[in-house]
Amino acid sequence: MRSRGLSVSALIFIGSLSIFVAFFMVFLVVNFEKSDDGNDEVPYASITVKEEPDKEGQVEPSPSNDDAIVNYASTEWTTHGGDYYNRRYSMLNQITTENIVDLKPTWVSSLGSGAENKYSGEATPIVVEGIMYIATGANDIFAIDAKTGEQIWAYTPEIPQEMDTVCCGWTTRGVAVGDGKVYAGLLDARLIALDQKTGELLWETTVAEWEEGYTVTSAPLYYNGKVYTGVAGGEYGIRGRVMAYDSDLGSEVWRFYTIPGPADEHGDTWPSDNDAWLTGGGPVWNTPAVDPELGYIYFATGNTAPDLDGSNREGDNLYANSVVAVNAENGEYVWHFQEVHHDIWDMDPANPVILFDVEKDGEMRKGLGQAGKTGWIYFLDRIDGTPLVGIEEKPVPQDERQKTAATQPFPVGDAFVPQGVTEEDIERDLVNTFEGEIGDIFTPFWDVPVTLKPSPQGGANWPPSAYNPDTELFYVLGNDTYVALSKEDEAAYEEGSMYIGSIMAPVSNAPQRGTITAMDVKTNKIVWQVDWDAIAYSGVLTTAGNLVFVGHNDGRLIAFDAKTGEQVWEYMMNAGANAPSVTYEIDGEQYISIYVAGNALAGTKHGDKVYTFKLGGALQEGQVIDASAKGKATKVETEVTVSVDTGLTSYKNSCIACHGDQGANGHNGPNLQNSTVAENKEEVIDRIINGKGAMPSFKDTLTAEEIDAIAEYVATVISPLGDK
Repeated sequence: MRSRGLSVSALIFIGSLSIFVAFFMVFLVVNFEKSDDGNDEVPYASITVKEEPDKEGQVEPSPSNDDAIVNYASTEWTTHGGDYYNRRYSMLNQITTENIVDLKPTWVSSLGSGAENKYSGEATPIVVEGIMYIATGANDIFAIDAKTGEQIWAYTPEIPQEMDTVCCGWTTRGVAVGDGKVYAGLLDARLIALDQKTGELLWETTVAEWEEGYTVTSAPLYYNGKVYTGVAGGEYGIRGRVMAYDSDLGSEVWRFYTIPGPADEHGDTWPSDNDAWLTGGGPVWNTPAVDPELGYIYFATGNTAPDLDGSNREGDNLYANSVVAVNAENGEYVWHFQEVHHDIWDMDPANPVILFDVEKDGEMRKGLGQAGKTGWIYFLDRIDGTPLVGIEEKPVPQDERQKTAATQPFPVGDAFVPQGVTEEDIERDLVNTFEGEIGDIFTPFWDVPVTLKPSPQGGANWPPSAYNPDTELFYVLGNDTYVALSKEDEAAYEEGSMYIGSIMAPVSNAPQRGTITAMDVKTNKIVWQVDWDAIAYSGVLTTAGNLVFVGHNDGRLIAFDAKTGEQVWEYMMNAGANAPSVTYEIDGEQYISIYVAGNALAGTKHGDKVYTFKLGGALQEGQVIDASAKGKATKVETEVTVSVDTGLTSYKNSCIACHGDQGANGHNGPNLQNSTVAENKEEVIDRIINGKGAMPSFKDTLTAEEIDAIAEYVATVISPLGDK
């Protein structure tokens, strides 16, 4: 006789099916976000989630790391961001707002590297077991006694000096330390590992080919036996990627493409009738953050390519201009949030992602913040990428020729820089001969120049932000600068050549301003802000001593009260302070260190020194430790024959970052092909010697022969191009 009940196997099948359906329904629902002010739910299209939390809003702990606790930095500075969350906050509190007046230099070391004009000093020092590891813009790597400033070892890689695929100046943002090794991504797209004690090269691997436009400028991340790095080069039509490498062998473990192919998830955000995705950009300028409990790494992806021409790449163009979370063990996609759909303004996020935990609306939330070039901070829940503070999709102006996106994400709260150009701006800042149109953020352009804010400088650029758990404030540096955008004749992609797509021109003689801003992570509102008559281009350190440290272009290291923004201390150094500072402790004393070497894009004075401070520091003025690489060849002055080749070489070393290849599409300088100054050699010489506007004087950094060679090259080779 047949039983009227279901068999055990049938019950198991039905139960499994029910669980599958339940999880599938949850997956479908995660596309709506309740706005912070209690308004109705806002349809949200910028987020896709692949892995879902459990019933408590958490996912199962990652098997990749038993120790899921991420501590704040204290006696050491072990990662690029101070900890795996990239918070750049230290628990050290010996130096405070009350006693900082006694903060003085204790040692200054000259590295003898990276002081030439083509280099930029942007690296964060790493301090482990009393040893500081620092890399210069020339990619030379040093181990220094963090108490005395004396060199322990130095490593000098052979970087091809003929490299012509560097978009934004020769630089590196630092190294990583772990598993007894020092890891560095080199500008020519190699990843290397050095013995931590001796500096001996243990392994190297080619990440990509620099001749194809790939470079590496970010500091790598060491985590749980792997080294993570991304590639730069979005201005050269690369296909971006992030890779994980075995820390012992240097072999690639996994690869995640930031531009999906046609058969990949979200490949349909690129055209199906061409192969624009193959050269779609998506560089990664920043060091990832890690949440060991979730097992995810987080990074921001850069611009689409061509940067300013969207006519041949219809769609949102994922995963460019996004925050992306992937599985740290295997590189599998988890979720993304796109800050700018179908970018045509070079508004790519270059700032490192910061993770933090905060109580919001009565519950602890796993937060994430990323400061965009747009001038907004995007606060997200790092479990699934949904907004932590409201973000709304709003309609924006359209131009069908640029295939513009219908809407863009607008975070609820405040922008930390102006996001449009007004008639008052023109009257106050721009020359009387100003012509063309003005617009706001997301205003499209075509053949008529449109002057906009923010410029591709940002907003926030690469200089890292910081989060302080004591104040629950997010500290971000901003740039307030103008740019004029217009469409040029479409240029076909050529491997290893600039692939911009339009004209990106700074507005002549317009002022450059900067902001240091403290934002409430619960509301995305400004708590305090400091305005500068210069771009803010260094990075942030914040401490339990209620301090915020920021470097200035003029060479000052400046400290602010973390709660109020009041300036409480400054010290003038001998070059542009264009790198983030760090803090550490040795023998019970707290130190503050910063690499001071200037910056090509910021137009600041170059140098080669690390400055280190402590309370009661007694360094005598002018006393400098020679920590340069032993046996390194010294510069020999030789007679220079002025020629086109000499002028081209000198131009590439000193001018290309700002003015661009062949004088056009640089990042700060005007288009020399259309410049009346560039037509006259004597005027070019005068401008190089004396500077003007945002351009500094080069009289102390270039020889008379080099100045003459550059002027000859600009006047006879570059200037006539404007008439072709």
